Amino acid sequence: MTRLTGVALLAWTVAWGGACASSPEVVRESEAPAEAAPVAATPVDSGERAAQERAAADAADQGAETRLWTPTLDSPEAYLRYSDQVASERFSKFLINLKTKDIWYFDVNVYPMHADFVIGALMHTDPTPELLASLIANYEEDKPDYIFGYLAHHLIQDEWTFAFWEGDRMKPEHVRLAYKKLRETFFAGDRVKFRPDSPHHKAVAAQLTEVPVITNEEIYSHSNYQIFNEGGRFGVLRIIDDVPDELLSKLTFKPDEILVLNEAIPYLTVVSGVISQQFSTPLSHVALRAKAWGIPHAGVTNAARILKPLDGKVVWYEARPDGYTVREATPEEQAKWESERRSVEKVVLPEPDLEERELRSLAELRKDRVTAYGAKSANLGEIVSLKVPGANVPPGFGIPIYYYAEHMRRAGLDKRVQAMLDDPHFREDAEYRWKELESLRKAIATAPLDKKLLTAVEKRARQLGFGKRGIFVRSSTNAEDLRGFNGAGLYDTIPNVRGREALSEAIRAVWASVWNVRAYEEREHFGIDHSQVYGAVLVQEGVDATAAGVLVTTNIYDTRPNTIYTINAKSGLGIRVVDGRKMPEQILYNTKSKRMRVLSRSDEGTMLVFDDHGGVKEVPAPALGTPVLTEARVKTLGEVCQRLAATFPDEHALDIEWLFQGDTLHIVQARPYVTP
Repeated sequence: MTRLTGVALLAWTVAWGGACASSPEVVRESEAPAEAAPVAATPVDSGERAAQERAAADAADQGAETRLWTPTLDSPEAYLRYSDQVASERFSKFLINLKTKDIWYFDVNVYPMHADFVIGALMHTDPTPELLASLIANYEEDKPDYIFGYLAHHLIQDEWTFAFWEGDRMKPEHVRLAYKKLRETFFAGDRVKFRPDSPHHKAVAAQLTEVPVITNEEIYSHSNYQIFNEGGRFGVLRIIDDVPDELLSKLTFKPDEILVLNEAIPYLTVVSGVISQQFSTPLSHVALRAKAWGIPHAGVTNAARILKPLDGKVVWYEARPDGYTVREATPEEQAKWESERRSVEKVVLPEPDLEERELRSLAELRKDRVTAYGAKSANLGEIVSLKVPGANVPPGFGIPIYYYAEHMRRAGLDKRVQAMLDDPHFREDAEYRWKELESLRKAIATAPLDKKLLTAVEKRARQLGFGKRGIFVRSSTNAEDLRGFNGAGLYDTIPNVRGREALSEAIRAVWASVWNVRAYEEREHFGIDHSQVYGAVLVQEGVDATAAGVLVTTNIYDTRPNTIYTINAKSGLGIRVVDGRKMPEQILYNTKSKRMRVLSRSDEGTMLVFDDHGGVKEVPAPALGTPVLTEARVKTLGEVCQRLAATFPDEHALDIEWLFQGDTLHIVQARPYVTP
């Protein structure tokens, strides 16, 4: 499987919107033999090349001639002087005069954008709207004056590339001229390759025979490091490898463990750190939970082999954009670690409303009805009420928490829950807790459902096409999609439900998922009172998606202010986009320029679609490398989500789940994006 790191692929913010950033951080696998003994003084540490490059740049600046541009970069020291570094990539910028064919390499630390250099250093004037507009024309196909380019050193791969802003409509002749000038004036010109960063650039690259080309996929296909969430923690290293899939859901974890995982575990509970051997997406549920927990999380190829000598030991684990460190803790560090417990801000749930009994449509719900209908239904109801153009929400209705509470009371399960929560053995023994929660879920799922409720739900569902096509039965608890507690992936959704009995089972299964192990452990981590958690249900029209995914209304690879949205997408239903087991299509969309940059294409060989008999089935996906989203659909998605984000001014960023059925966009969830 091709593994791409979309991480730290910092988007080149465009045209008067921000400074150029960088590309993915990847690290070399440690060269220590697998049988090497663990030595605290010799930790597994990566990112050496990046650190050395930064040090060399600092040295190059000492006593450097004060010069803001140069016609040549004739040495590594010269390149360092005019470039900047983000994570494991250094970048510089160049400009070519199309009339004189002169080239300028300018100091990106002084002139963040090409326009800054032209106006300040070449024209010696002040910017005006008219002048800026004339310079923007140099991003068009028929450039009047200049070629604006980027020159990057991918430090870990030791590759040199030149590229253009992804919205640049340059012609093959512009690429040829840039390549010719770089070969003449750059000390490593014989190694530089053109890197296409957009569909248009790839089309241009296909016309080039004399210019070497390297794609993002080729650069990062052999990456052995991927940063998901920065941070450092002490903990007991535990390697989980060669565990059959059917046993993964039965594993239990301790909050003080640092896990090395062979693949993403959707059922992961709170731990102190995660190292994944299978690379995935920063928007997977595991990655989002790690971010919410504030723990280090990275992908490291062959981590189980590299770290085997440290298995079972207390270690210091640090994940950084430029690499990672895992080393055995000193006795002093271990003693301090054992004496401290991490505290987190407690999350207080809204007061539950156990009086509301109506099955209300999404059109009747607003954000403040979270107390009765749960956060998912309330948030979607708010979106429906806002009538945001293009933000279609599949019709649906909410079953309030009253019916969950009644179901528990009639079966005597409310008392069982309270006794369980009061039991010290349950709180202290993870394996015992796992068994008790499994037994409770089974009891909830098998207790008879109130027939009057089922009849009422079935009647309302027929208005959504139930009986002719399937519906979705989704969790909408009062402990998810909240500020400070995202709850991504904790509870269950039952897709494509068909028939009365299947509907009854689906409602009870969603209620039972309130007591999923991962849900309990995460709520416990955030200090949530479990006795105040109630399961509402959202019943929604089923949409057999042709593409689905997640959009976050910020550039998750760059913490600086930006106008970039991050998109993950896969063909078919979106169930696997967030489970972290396969690489999705990853795209950065600039809301200012309306341009996209493709970081990776999906490596999924199959996709999920509706089964005519209910549930979902797996079918072959479009050919590998085929775009999941066209440029037109990316633009539609970006513009709709931009309008949607404007209606939630209190949120710094939104995590939006979406799907396309043909060219029709549907919004199926919106919640605060989690940050540590």
